[in-house]
Amino acid sequence: MRAVWYERTGPAAKVLTFGEMPAPVAAAGEVRIRLEASGVNPADVGRRGGNYRAMEYPRVIPNSDGAGIIDQVGDGVKRFKVGDRVWLFNGQRNGRAFGTAAEYITLAEHLVTPLPDHLSFDPGMTAWCGLFADGPIVGKTVLVTGGAGAVGHYAVQLAKWGGAEVIATVSSSHKAEQARRAGADLVINYKEEDVVAKAMAFTHQRGVDRVVDVDFGGNLAATLKLMAVNSTIAVYATNGNRNPVVPMRELMEKCIALRALVLFALPPPLLAAAQADITKWLAAGPRLHNIAGQFALSETAQAHLAVEKGDKLGTVIVDCAR
Repeated sequence: MRAVWYERTGPAAKVLTFGEMPAPVAAAGEVRIRLEASGVNPADVGRRGGNYRAMEYPRVIPNSDGAGIIDQVGDGVKRFKVGDRVWLFNGQRNGRAFGTAAEYITLAEHLVTPLPDHLSFDPGMTAWCGLFADGPIVGKTVLVTGGAGAVGHYAVQLAKWGGAEVIATVSSSHKAEQARRAGADLVINYKEEDVVAKAMAFTHQRGVDRVVDVDFGGNLAATLKLMAVNSTIAVYATNGNRNPVVPMRELMEKCIALRALVLFALPPPLLAAAQADITKWLAAGPRLHNIAGQFALSETAQAHLAVEKGDKLGTVIVDCAR
């Protein structure tokens, strides 16, 4: 099969190799997926660049998310058959060296979910877990930082579907329009407006119940000022300040829960609930899916660079079939 891999971390153009590898074979409890699309996340870029941790395997096929068609079913698999369209997550994470930047991947069936015919990529496990891991959000106010980003755009849509009022922060007028189209009730341009003042006014000075945060360290000073009592901050990235000092007294005085998220470490029942709920959400009506860029498999290095730049609007996709 055609695949992209690296055997040392570093710049994408220097360490990513495009070539031929043996295709995997589905073992017991696994399915093999002929991949149509591979999603490139900041975590994938960080692992390849060496920013997350040292190399865990001699050779790594990058990228965790993807979608495609099942073409092999291992012994004991009951949920799927050959020909089913599916999406997947945790393709390359702890315990797995080979991800979705390839023509094929084998994966345990519990990491695979049916995909409606009109969709072609992963619809947002991180967004769902940030919103719902700590319970229902009906009647609550949710703040989504980076409300036009790959995770944030789905978080806004899922939060509205979940019955919340949604505040989204963005960095430009174009991104503001994207967040509004996704359903945000209030959009704040954090480069031009006072996020705390506007969020507190929107909540009648009560504060927000849940934050889905793309930059915990960078946003922390402002976030603590707008949290309600018995609220939750769900963190899936912290690039603005990777080692923030957390003022515990302020968290304690408002009983603020801090939830750190990385998909491969979350409990399987929570991930299963996310898969089931996302399927319901997709079936309930048309959804917005922003594609920031689409690249051929041989152009995976360029796809990684597109994510690395930090100015994308939506999800970067590698087309594994070309």
